[in-house]
Amino acid sequence: MSKRIIVMMLASVLSVATIASAQTSEKASEVKPVTEAKAPRLTVVEPIKDFGTVAKGDKLDWSFLIKNTGDADLQIIAAKPGCGCTVADFDKVIKPGETGKVNAHVDTTAFAGPIAKTIALETSDPSTPSAQLTINAIVKPYVEAFPAGFVRFNMLLGDVETQYVTLYSEEEEPFAITKVETPGDWVKVSYAKIEDPAQMAPNVGRPGQAQYKVAITVGGTDARIGPIADKVRFTTTSRHQPQYLVSISGVIRPAFRVEPSGINFGEVVPTDPAATRSILLRSNDLKAPERFSVTKAESSISGITAAVKPTANRGEYEVTLQVGKAAKAGDLQGDVKIYTNDKLSPVVTIPVRGTVKGAAGSASK
Repeated sequence: MSKRIIVMMLASVLSVATIASAQTSEKASEVKPVTEAKAPRLTVVEPIKDFGTVAKGDKLDWSFLIKNTGDADLQIIAAKPGCGCTVADFDKVIKPGETGKVNAHVDTTAFAGPIAKTIALETSDPSTPSAQLTINAIVKPYVEAFPAGFVRFNMLLGDVETQYVTLYSEEEEPFAITKVETPGDWVKVSYAKIEDPAQMAPNVGRPGQAQYKVAITVGGTDARIGPIADKVRFTTTSRHQPQYLVSISGVIRPAFRVEPSGINFGEVVPTDPAATRSILLRSNDLKAPERFSVTKAESSISGITAAVKPTANRGEYEVTLQVGKAAKAGDLQGDVKIYTNDKLSPVVTIPVRGTVKGAAGSASK
């Protein structure tokens, strides 16, 4: 091959390479630079708010400032308060560069000593999806009760019980009770200043400060069956804590229970075992069940007799209903009255139903 041909081939190869390189450069210049996606950024201005020492019963309200330092909308998905803290409201969307709020509330009525109440934030910030807000305080009771700020009753309807607490104060100024509010007539409260130092609650309150003996009486004819969950409100001369609440809890139960509350014989023949039914009455008095008694039982239905006898258990009675052999075929409808010594419910009425079958197995017409 001649040198001239070789030179021409090399020139052709170089030309093709130059053109390819130029085309690659042009394509590369057409590619746009990659930019980062916009995103919100959560910044809590003051994540912890310390109220210092506060009086028990104070309501602590605070607005936490939430700033969006990103370049996209910040969404607050949830603001979940811990125990003892509530969130009134919060800004759900915060624009870039703007500041929103999470409004928190803490009622210190049920606390004493150091507290730390938290709120858990859930946000749309991809780098910081969650954050915690905290309210700190030292709750000081300026008015308190000994041995505790609550009383509990477990009693029968109609009974009356009294429990006692002593109210004392840490105030420097003279302490006194000026007003008492009860939840109803079934709660009665009396109080008196303790004059004898030997009767005062020991090692509580400011030395030399007055103490008050408080009697809380629950029950009587105005009480109702069911759980007790109420409060007695005391107004005092305390400058820091003028209101003090004593909780009343427990239950008021009926004096006795009846099982069953109604009788249905169904279709019976007087000789069937089902023609005899029983009603049990049991005392709910755990201390002295024998105080309860059943004196008699009367049936208003012709052909059905009622008899009373005590069982082997104290405070328990059995009333036996019997369809007599002479009972006429047909429907039974009426009631049985059971007489007790209970003052509030002396008579119990039990409805009775049934059908006495005739000789052919059906009620006569």
